[in-house]
Amino acid sequence: MSMEKRAERKWLRTITSELPEGSSKLVYSGRRYGVTKTVFNQGKSFKVYAEELGGTDFISLNLYLSDKGPLLKPCEMPAAKVRHFLEESIQQ
Repeated sequence: MSMEKRAERKWLRTITSELPEGSSKLVYSGRRYGVTKTVFNQGKSFKVYAEELGGTDFISLNLYLSDKGPLLKPCEMPAAKVRHFLEESIQQ
C-alpha cells in the first residue's frame, strides 16, 4: 500500500472511528484543541469542529461517505490543513 493511501486511511479512520462522538480533546503541534464530532445519516456523514484552547486556530469539516468513496469538505480552509490535523493529532 502506498504512503498516500495509508495517509488517506489515517485521516478517514480518525474521523469515522477514532474520534469519539461528542466532545473530546486533542493535541496538535504542541497545542491543545477542544473537538466536537457529530454523526448524521446512520454514520454516513460527519461534522467535526476543533478549536485551539487559548488560541485562535480552528479546524472545521464535513465528511460524506458514499458509494463513490469519501468526500471531505473543509469549511473555509485548505483540505491539506484538515488532513494534516487529522493525521498528526493525538487524543488526550
